[in-house]
Amino acid sequence: MTNRHLIKMVNNIGKFLISVLVLSVLVFTLSRLAPGDPLYAYYGERVEKMSVEEQDQARERLGLQAPLFTQYVRWLQRAVHGDFGISYQYKTDVKEVIAAGIVNTLLLGGLGFVLIFALALFLGLFCAWREDRLADRIVCRIGTVTSCIPEFWLSLLLLLIFSVWLDWLPSSGAYAAGGGGSLPDRAAHLVLPLSVVVLGHLWYYAFQVRNRLLEEVRADYVLLARMKGLGGKQVLYRHCLRGALPSYLSMMAIALPHILGGTYVVETVFSYPGIGKLAYESARYQDYNLLMVVSLLTGTLVILCNLTARLVNERIDPRMGVRSVSAGGEVRRL
Repeated sequence: MTNRHLIKMVNNIGKFLISVLVLSVLVFTLSRLAPGDPLYAYYGERVEKMSVEEQDQARERLGLQAPLFTQYVRWLQRAVHGDFGISYQYKTDVKEVIAAGIVNTLLLGGLGFVLIFALALFLGLFCAWREDRLADRIVCRIGTVTSCIPEFWLSLLLLLIFSVWLDWLPSSGAYAAGGGGSLPDRAAHLVLPLSVVVLGHLWYYAFQVRNRLLEEVRADYVLLARMKGLGGKQVLYRHCLRGALPSYLSMMAIALPHILGGTYVVETVFSYPGIGKLAYESARYQDYNLLMVVSLLTGTLVILCNLTARLVNERIDPRMGVRSVSAGGEVRRL
């Protein structure tokens, strides 16, 4: 490993750690400045029967009476050792609450991510092959309309049709109440949330793939391949797809935070027990410890995806590694 690569790696790690630290400070500060009383998350309606002195004692036990800076330092010291405290609402270790929800989010978001980019590649290839023909125009028009529909509205529409009117699919949860969560039961509960996640993002990325393939189709090397007698479909699949693949991989890295955000919205609407639902509940009920972990987990993933996308783009186009130009005109790279 050269010195330049070592410096670049240290620089990226430093940026990552600083970004996570700044995020933790912002979430910690804003959550405690927001209106609301975390005692309601821990004690529920019993807070109304407590005297002022009892409420102060309860806050003292939860460590909420100390100055804000002191609270953050204490939290950071525990967090470094893997202790994130207890959830006020669930009365159990935050890590256990997160572990229960992260599996469902990975299932919903992971399946959605795979389906979105598998179908986006298929639709992109189809539209590029049928450019400006009826099928291409229909797919593009449908994609334009559906991509403008908010995910929460689409969720409510599908709930109304398939759960209320037709009564074909369950309306909420990850499995039936009291059930063991069998595979058919979980699959049935996954259909509507997964459909919204896929439909809410598919057309945008399919359109991006289509446009990237058409850029390759118009490249000089494609004209040369056609002059050598290669057919249009052969050129598209052998050459254009290979040329567009790096951009496709970069798009996947950039899209992950976007799809994750959509998954959180869908989980909230469908009461799907994942990280998105926990994020909503922890923010609503001032469950500070749970909110910190959910926010840092999500923020860390977003930062990692952005760094990954940047590294992929620099591999694709080394010019993106150019950082500055000195006064003498010398180009310095990362």
